[in-house]
Amino acid sequence: MYNSKIIGLGYYVPENVVTNNHLTAFMDTSDEWIQERTGIQERRWIDPKTEDTTAVMGAKASKIAIERAGLTKDDIDFIVFATLSPDMYFPGGGVQVQDILEMPTIGALDVRNQCSGFIYAMSVADQFIKTGMYKNILVIGAENHSGGLEKSTRGRGVTVIFGDGAGAAVLSRTEEKDKGILSSHLHSEGKHAKELVLEGPSTKRWVPEIIAANDAEDQSYFPYMNGQFVFKHAVTRFSEAIVEGLQANNLQKEDIDMLIPHQANLRIAQFIQKKFQLPNENVYNNIMKYGNTTAASVIIALTEAWEKGKIKDNDLVVLAAFGSGFTWGSVIIRW
Repeated sequence: MYNSKIIGLGYYVPENVVTNNHLTAFMDTSDEWIQERTGIQERRWIDPKTEDTTAVMGAKASKIAIERAGLTKDDIDFIVFATLSPDMYFPGGGVQVQDILEMPTIGALDVRNQCSGFIYAMSVADQFIKTGMYKNILVIGAENHSGGLEKSTRGRGVTVIFGDGAGAAVLSRTEEKDKGILSSHLHSEGKHAKELVLEGPSTKRWVPEIIAANDAEDQSYFPYMNGQFVFKHAVTRFSEAIVEGLQANNLQKEDIDMLIPHQANLRIAQFIQKKFQLPNENVYNNIMKYGNTTAASVIIALTEAWEKGKIKDNDLVVLAAFGSGFTWGSVIIRW
């Protein structure tokens, strides 16, 4: 059996910077209020005048990752695309990237696991490579949140958190037994699905029905989050996923060289850092400038950390995420 190793990373975020002060133009909030609760100072939102979409951003990040891997688009055998905000209800973003990049007629799989999407996508790609089915897999996390947020005081509890962006990694086959993805660990608990949810439009309640209702109080087509409930479960499940990954590989928390947590809330990341007694240089956060980019957050942060030289050969890198579903998981990597 083979191992899979990350050989290329890339990310792309829109040029349009939206600061906390910008949000005060259309909702009752403040920079102090947002930073105190989330740690976010600014985020990127797609400018509607540009070409950027979830798939386009994913393709832009992928070009960078493929080039850094020393490969061409024709060397990629498979695509795994994670998002909760596809350009279309169907088909998914994977086939769009295949078309945008003019790739061969390779398979493309879409993963809908929200904030845990990239962790799940990496796990899927890892298994395809370990079993020998594929050699080089493009794994993408991309989100366009700004197109579906309620930009008003009523929606501020969710709207201030989310940003747009994309990241991509090229996973490749390696015969090195002690390098690459050591293990991945995935979980879900569907009984809490409605604590972080966007209920419509859906095939259960389609667009004409929503329009016919003409109910100004209907918020089902905007994201809903029970913030305190999510926070409580996130800090618990984050910890469990990290411990599970370490134990599976006979490792200790002191062995972690770099923890890349999903960028949901800086307070959650700080809680986890304190619990595992990790120094600042062993945890990478960038939610301050990008907000929560859901399936894109882990891969954007991983790419930035690598670009800054914070991840070195043989480092133990831990990726962890928690989100809607609830779903959560971790990936343990020997760089």
